[in-house]
This record gives sequence, C-alpha cells and structure tokens, in this order.
Amino acid sequence: YVLHEGLIGYTGTEGLQEHKYASIEKDKQAQPGKSTDGWLGITDKYWAVTLVPTEKQPFQPRYAYFEDGRHRYQSDFLTDAINVDAGQSATVETEVFAGAKEVAKINAYAEDRHIKRFDLLIDWGWFHFITKPMFWLIDTLYKFFGNFGLAILATTVIVKAIFFPLANKSYASMANMKKVQPKMLEIREKYADDKMKQQQAMMELYKTEKINPLAGCWPVALQIPVFFSLYKVLYITIEMRHAPFFGWIQDLAAPDPTSIFNLFGLIPITLPHMLMIGVWPLLMGVTMFLQMRMNPTPPDPTQAAIFTWMPIIFT
Repeated sequence: YVLHEGLIGYTGTEGLQEHKYASIEKDKQAQPGKSTDGWLGITDKYWAVTLVPTEKQPFQPRYAYFEDGRHRYQSDFLTDAINVDAGQSATVETEVFAGAKEVAKINAYAEDRHIKRFDLLIDWGWFHFITKPMFWLIDTLYKFFGNFGLAILATTVIVKAIFFPLANKSYASMANMKKVQPKMLEIREKYADDKMKQQQAMMELYKTEKINPLAGCWPVALQIPVFFSLYKVLYITIEMRHAPFFGWIQDLAAPDPTSIFNLFGLIPITLPHMLMIGVWPLLMGVTMFLQMRMNPTPPDPTQAAIFTWMPIIFT
C-alpha cells in the first residue's frame, strides 16, 4: 500500500503498530504488550493526533472501535495504579500532539521531547532508506529555488542523471533486440508447433548475436524503488500541499484542474472527475507513448495491443 490511515502507535516492546479502520472494526480491539516508552494515536494523510505517556512509566496501549450510534475509533492507554498516601500527591503527565505532519516539526518533537521513533508517524514506507533522503533532496532544492515544482523537476533530472548509465544499457539492449526481431519472428513461424525447438533456436540466436534478453529488464527494475520513493514523497508530505507552481497550477498536491473536455478551462462547465484530463496528464501520456515506441514491438499481438493502450489507460 502507499499510505496508512487509521490507528497507529509505537512501543519499545513491539515496535510500530498500524491498524486500518476496516481491520479494527473487524477485531474491535487490539492490545499490544505493556511498554515504558512510545506513543499512540490516529493518523490520516496529512494530520495526526497522538498521546505520549510519561517516559519510564509503564502503560498498556489499546486500539479500539466502538459503535454507539456512530463509528468511533480510539487509541488510548492505561497506566499502572499509583498508591498515594494520605496528605500526599502524585502527578502523571501525558503529552499530546495534534496537528500537521510536517517533517521538520515531527523530527524536532522527537529530538526535543525524547519521543522514540516519532518519525514513524509519517508513513515513509518500506523504502524509507530511499524516501527520507529523497525528501531531504527536494526540500533542499526548494530552499534554493523557492518553488517546490522546480525542486521536483530538478530532483527528477538528478535521479535520471544518476541512473543514466543503467538506462543507457537498457536502451542499447532494446536496440539490439529490435535489430534481431525479424529473425525472432522467423524462428517463431518456423517452429510454431514445436516450442522446445523454438526455445533452442532462440537461445542460439541470442548466443550468436551476443544478446542477453534480460539485459534490458534489470536496469529498469533497479530504478523502480527509487521512482516509487519519489512518488511516495510527493504523495504523503504536507509540505507540498497548496504549494503553487506556475500558471494554472496552484496546488501541487491536487490533480490538474484543467481538462481537454472543457478546452482547458475556456468553457465554464463542471466535469466529472474521470473526465478531468489536463495538460500534465496529456504530456505524461505522450512521453510514455514515445518511450514505448523506442522498445521493440512484442511479437505477441495481445501483448502488443496492451503496450499500445498503456499510455492511454495511464493518462
């Protein structure tokens, strides 16, 4: 999944705990083991509210769902009983965080208030070791350019430049595959009824032409986690919410507000969300189509049709 929304917490005994609304509705309640450090609360994409028990004070966290005329989700905790002698007093402190999940503030609270792994309140995902540096790079470039849109473009260029040697190998492999495609078609037609001989002939062709059919795949596969992390940063961080770019783009966290079906805003009509195909999605579709054209056409008609329709579907 891309983003966790629901009940969340961290304890030193059991680590990060995440309960989606649907799962806690089904289970009604979840009680991890007692702990002496950690935090718990409820989070959505940009906002969160958390409770931070007193450090070193044992507490029992609980995540629960109640249906008393309305859906109610609750993260709470129970501390051990405290004996107070007559005439004496005792104090138990609980800190509360409620607000936007801004990276700098979350990190500052974690450091200043000694809240263990409070950074996990932001869903950096499985590739957090890539996602966090990616955010740092975008944020650093934003401070330089003063515009998140330019920072994102610059980050994309930097990442592309880093992966250029791998991408170049991939393109070279695809070009070689395209050259031998007529011979591959001949082999498939010649041994259409004998898959074993067809595979043997293909392997012999690869050996003769010094082609590795997987050489074009692994460079692309290595880039997937990086570009997914870039997408993750753009999707989850509140810093880009309501951040303007140029022209009609006044919120980088929102879909393109224009559409080809209202002549990009010239016709004052409200369109369904599915018809909001603006300039940026169209540019993405065109670039994807051009990239597809650089690859050799798959010999399988069904696969070729899928590749043809992919730019349209993703647009």
